[in-house]
Amino acid sequence: MGSRHHLGLTRLGLMKTLPLCAAALALPLAAGCSAKSDAAGGGKAAKPASLAELAQQTDCSLTGKRKVKDLEQGNCKNATGRYVLLSFTTDSGMNAWLEEAKPWGGTYLVGARWVVVSQEQTLETLRKDLGGKIVQGDNHGPDHGSGHG
Repeated sequence: MGSRHHLGLTRLGLMKTLPLCAAALALPLAAGCSAKSDAAGGGKAAKPASLAELAQQTDCSLTGKRKVKDLEQGNCKNATGRYVLLSFTTDSGMNAWLEEAKPWGGTYLVGARWVVVSQEQTLETLRKDLGGKIVQGDNHGPDHGSGHG
């Protein structure tokens, strides 16, 4: 009823970011039974990076680049696969985006103020270059709802 979203985002701000979220989640994504993360990276520490830096580190040319106040988004394709890169200006902005995105399902490589959205196999490969951890969104597969009281 109020004008503020439970995450502190205005409805107008949320409406501006919804198309970005929808584009990021449009890729066919595998998801686990519940939200979980894989912190066993054994390697590179994820550092904050701009959208251009993420694209350079993963050797892709950005297409469909979009920028709003708190985040940048772009689509990538390389020998590893297709993926969406998101770079955030703040940790709280990234955490709010993830909280809104995870119920939609999907698989995310999460770093320091950046997220990559793709299939898990692609993210595992990108993780070698970027660091970060793999996070699963909610499951929406054929068994969704079974066993959930």
